[in-house]
Amino acid sequence: MSVTFGIAVYFMIWWIVLFAVLPFGRPQTQDEAGDIVPGSEPSAPTRPRFLRVFVWTTIIATAIFSGFYYLRSSGFTLDDLPF
Repeated sequence: MSVTFGIAVYFMIWWIVLFAVLPFGRPQTQDEAGDIVPGSEPSAPTRPRFLRVFVWTTIIATAIFSGFYYLRSSGFTLDDLPF
């Protein structure tokens, strides 16, 4: 596997995992807190925890990519699956 291909696969996995991790630990909305900032959407979170989301996304994506890389480098193919 080339470095470019590995980076592209990792980026795709990371991006998909990001959207899976975003709803975890649902943050409180401005409307629920009763403190709506003028000019913003009431459904916007009061404290968006982007760093926490990015860290968890990176951890999960790295684990998934490690499994992908292991299967790819071990020579496992679809022909090895019993049908």
